Amino acid sequence: MTDTNTTTHTQFDALTEAEFKNVVGHFASGVTVVTTAFGDKLYGSTASAFSSLSMDPLSVLVCLNKTSTTNPAVTGSGYFAVNILGEQNAELAKHFSRKNDDKFATVNYSRSQFGGVPTLDDALATIVCEVMDTPVGGTHTVYFGRALEATAASGGPLAYYRGRFGRFEEFEI
Repeated sequence: MTDTNTTTHTQFDALTEAEFKNVVGHFASGVTVVTTAFGDKLYGSTASAFSSLSMDPLSVLVCLNKTSTTNPAVTGSGYFAVNILGEQNAELAKHFSRKNDDKFATVNYSRSQFGGVPTLDDALATIVCEVMDTPVGGTHTVYFGRALEATAASGGPLAYYRGRFGRFEEFEI
């Protein structure tokens, strides 16, 4: 029996973008909104490419597309917040994924003492970071951030899988 989602290549076949996107889409991830303040403006973008990085120093990484207006603002500011979204935050994820001049006009937020970055009041958890390094990988900038402050609330995370939002469900093994 053959799995119809399996792609087999010879050494001469190139992996296509569609095939790669299909396979990578099988990885479930959390959903975040990366925020910053630069000049007199607030910025934010939805991102699922996020991970804890190190315990020494306490650090995380997040990836932002180079075409995002948030990307150069994070570089200019030197600070950013990763707002980890809860299962009730799907609309917030969609809101920050769209182009909009003032994404914060209808959103409840507070300002961190570090760089004045906005932190989303309705997020499940928030980590405020100082930029440590910014390597580039293809179309994205990878921000390594040293964690300066963090908060967490109770609740479940917003999950992202194969282009859709959902809930995490625990089960015993």
